Order: sequence, then structure tokens, then C-alpha cells
Amino acid sequence: MANMIQLVKTFAKDESGATAIEYGLIAAMISVAVIGAVSFVGDELGNVFNSVGETLEGSIK
Repeated sequence: MANMIQLVKTFAKDESGATAIEYGLIAAMISVAVIGAVSFVGDELGNVFNSVGETLEGSIK
């Protein structure tokens, strides 16, 4: 029984996996920010190309 209690204490103090989890969370937050920025820029870029296309169509006619 004492061996089991020592095992639980050792397990509670072990922080070796915490760093990997923290890096994973940071990577996930960066990914969400990049996806949000790309979708916003993509929409704006699409609007610019549509505007240029409409201007070119108007000048051809």
C-alpha cells in the first residue's frame, strides 16, 4: 500500500507532459489566428478583383 501511495505522489509531481500540451495549445491558438486573418484577407482580395473586373468590363463596352 505504501508503494501505491508513493506511486501516486510521484505521478502528481510529474510535469514532463505539461510542456508538450502547452506547445500544442499555443500552436492551436496561432492556427486559429492565421485562419481568421486569411479568411478576412481572402474576402477583401476577392472584392478587389471583382471591382477591377467590373471596371475592365465597363471600359471594354
